[in-house]
Amino acid sequence: MNIIVASSEVVPYAKTGGLADVCGALPSQLEQLGHQITVFMPGYRAVNYGEFSVQKTGIDLEIPIGNQLVPGELLVTTLPGSNVKVYSVTNDDYFDRESLYGEKGVDYEDNAQRFIFFSRAVLESVRLLDLKPDLIHCNDWQTGLIPALLKVEYESNPLYENIASLITIHNLAYQGTYPSSTMPLTGLDWKYYNYLQMEFFDRLNLLKTGIVFADSINTVSPTYAQEIQGAEQGCGLEGVLQRRANVLSGILNGIDVTQWNPSIDELIPAKFSADDWPRGKSECKKHLQNYFGLEQNSSTPMIGIVGRLATQKGWSLILQVMQRWLETTDVQWVVLGTGAPEFHAALTSLYQNHPHKLGLQLGFSNELAHQIEAGADIFAMPSEYEPCGLNQMYSMAYGTVPVVRRTGGLADTVVDASLQTIAAGTANGFSFDGFTAIELERALSRAIQMYRFDKENWNNLVRAGIQRDWSWAVSARAYERLYRKTIERKQGHPISP
Repeated sequence: MNIIVASSEVVPYAKTGGLADVCGALPSQLEQLGHQITVFMPGYRAVNYGEFSVQKTGIDLEIPIGNQLVPGELLVTTLPGSNVKVYSVTNDDYFDRESLYGEKGVDYEDNAQRFIFFSRAVLESVRLLDLKPDLIHCNDWQTGLIPALLKVEYESNPLYENIASLITIHNLAYQGTYPSSTMPLTGLDWKYYNYLQMEFFDRLNLLKTGIVFADSINTVSPTYAQEIQGAEQGCGLEGVLQRRANVLSGILNGIDVTQWNPSIDELIPAKFSADDWPRGKSECKKHLQNYFGLEQNSSTPMIGIVGRLATQKGWSLILQVMQRWLETTDVQWVVLGTGAPEFHAALTSLYQNHPHKLGLQLGFSNELAHQIEAGADIFAMPSEYEPCGLNQMYSMAYGTVPVVRRTGGLADTVVDASLQTIAAGTANGFSFDGFTAIELERALSRAIQMYRFDKENWNNLVRAGIQRDWSWAVSARAYERLYRKTIERKQGHPISP
């Protein structure tokens, strides 16, 4: 198959979240399966003027935005470790900026215009590069206009009429909504600005546009695909998603096992595998205790947390439990993250009062993130919602047992340690349902009890996590099947393997 992946973020070039990880890892895995993959992303400052070897193609663009023709050009580089070409859609007025979407917590005012330009440029590049794709894989609201343009503006063009479209929803909360006055910039007729297609409470909604017009829709875990069809997590689009349920599915993300693999990880003090993890984890835990100035005691359970300090990540629950346990329980906590000022202040206060039981680093360090995943005994991730989640997979790959709320990708990856799952050998962590501090505390207490008093079953949980294949190879096969099904539905006949 010949596939285009269009994304506003791609690792290692530009990243704010998991979208970049998917669009950086999936293309090379698909190439290894024998498919022709081409990636398009905006020509941000970090891409065109950073450390990457980006070359000119000699191809200039003229993209209609409203009643203007906006100039641009295509630059090209190659995705590291592959032969996948990455085209940088360049217009310095739009993309040569400090950040991707905004600065100091404020979105750029022309974001709609920037990504309408990008979406149209991807489709024009199909013709200019003579790519002949079978499918364009769109990602999130920034590329939501592409399926609509294919169905409406390009449908009678022989170069485009058989191109299928897939849109992946990485986080439904981010929808790309803009005033109705933005509609003319899309170049599409006002008749499409209605509640069934592009309009959403009298605003243009680019993610809704993609959902309505795409040939297939998927999200980043099977459970999240079900959750977003309900009012609680549908973010107002549950009705639209219910109407398209027959083409909606979920595929779990994978992890990059060249970066997250304890047997080869150069960032941790002791490498280990499923065969010798007790020794390796013991050394990694000792290193963490030393780094944070905690008591050097191998038998004291250590709970690790890495990520954004945000309500969505369950910090309102974590702080309640942490505050009680720092006073009463022989447990160590290590925290790495940055986010909301109120959580910074609360954690700083707790650290000042309990520096020998709480290790805290406000900010981000890739090296320390790896060391916490490797050295902690338990990883806490009580998210309010979690489309997929990667940290629970990193944790299990490093023999750290996750305690999670049963939602989204957390529900699809963490099997709660019950009598039945332990007996079946499928348990790999602890999970709970209600978004309350009481339920989080109960789940953490169950984990601590097993860690202290049932080493045999604890070790079985650890091994179950380390031995499972969390790599992108599994997910790439699922995307391969979804692409094929989507193309066959669009073209009306089976395609060759």
